[in-house]
Amino acid sequence: MPFSSALPVVDLGKALASQLIVWHHLALYGPMCEVADALAPELRAWLIDNGRLAVQAFLVMAGFLAARSVVPHPGAAPRTGTGHAVVDLVASIGRRFWRLAAPYWIALLAALLAAWCARALIDHPTIPAEPTWLQGIANALMMQDIAGMAALSAGVWYVAIDLQLFAMVALLGLLRQGCEGAARTVLTVSLVLGAVLSSLLVFNLDTSLDAWAIYFAGSYGMGMLAQWAVASRPAARVSWLLVLLALTGVAMLTEWRERILLAGLCALVLALLVPLPLALPRRLAALAAWLARISYAVFLLHYPVLLLTGAVIGAWWPDSPVAHAAGLGLAWSLSLLAGWGLQAGLEAWARWRRQASRSGVDDQRAAVPG
Repeated sequence: MPFSSALPVVDLGKALASQLIVWHHLALYGPMCEVADALAPELRAWLIDNGRLAVQAFLVMAGFLAARSVVPHPGAAPRTGTGHAVVDLVASIGRRFWRLAAPYWIALLAALLAAWCARALIDHPTIPAEPTWLQGIANALMMQDIAGMAALSAGVWYVAIDLQLFAMVALLGLLRQGCEGAARTVLTVSLVLGAVLSSLLVFNLDTSLDAWAIYFAGSYGMGMLAQWAVASRPAARVSWLLVLLALTGVAMLTEWRERILLAGLCALVLALLVPLPLALPRRLAALAAWLARISYAVFLLHYPVLLLTGAVIGAWWPDSPVAHAAGLGLAWSLSLLAGWGLQAGLEAWARWRRQASRSGVDDQRAAVPG
């Protein structure tokens, strides 16, 4: 696995969090976890109750990487594009949408096919029913939760939230366009801290808002602050660390939420460790980089794999805890394989498009008389 990264801490975090989310869903959905429960009930209960908290690590890392790309530090000059701020905003969000949507749509089709096969093999309440056309359209547009419709696959709500949160960062880039120097820094810090505080102290307390980005903006924004700490000189970095501690503490005093505590700790870990010249053992670094690279594809495809595996095991060995436990391990292994295949296919497609684009440019140049 010849993969490496300039951010080994982020790689390791994405690798661990993605695997924990997969096992959270393996412990939650389908007949296999229920039949195998007799073998390790405490482990299953822990995965159900605590595995979902790994989402907070993803939110923090997503905010960290978004800030690194769009606003690496509060005073950073806005990225130049077409010269038209609104056009650049729409283009930025559009690129993010297509980057998320291409594998997402493949995964939705896989989930529909897997659910159809599973319904033919067994009857289980966690197998999705055949969707309506309206439900399918809402899921394809990542608007199922806003529209109050059932998701076609597990965890796809996160994809919609990621798009909304990135749109907020892109909008921040637009609002900074007309500012210079200290004014730009003050505006940037004020907007981000305002969003984080309003989320942590108001919106995140209302679970009915969990279909909207503002519910998660506290965790995401703390990831952005962690990036600003990394980009700062040591003295300023301490100030950002104190800000992260204060935000986490105030949120905990307002209402104790393990998810916010974990988000704050993750942001502090990034702020502290990313600037250090850390080097993971070679094989661990390669494994972490590989798992991080395929994490989104695995996240999307593990549920269809779980549906199919659970249906086959449930049809052949309906009452065998050992068979169902083995099926869980098989589903996990196949999820990694499917995610790797999807990621490899997407990368091959991207390479082909780049080569085709370069060939087109070369052809145009050749056609111009010199």
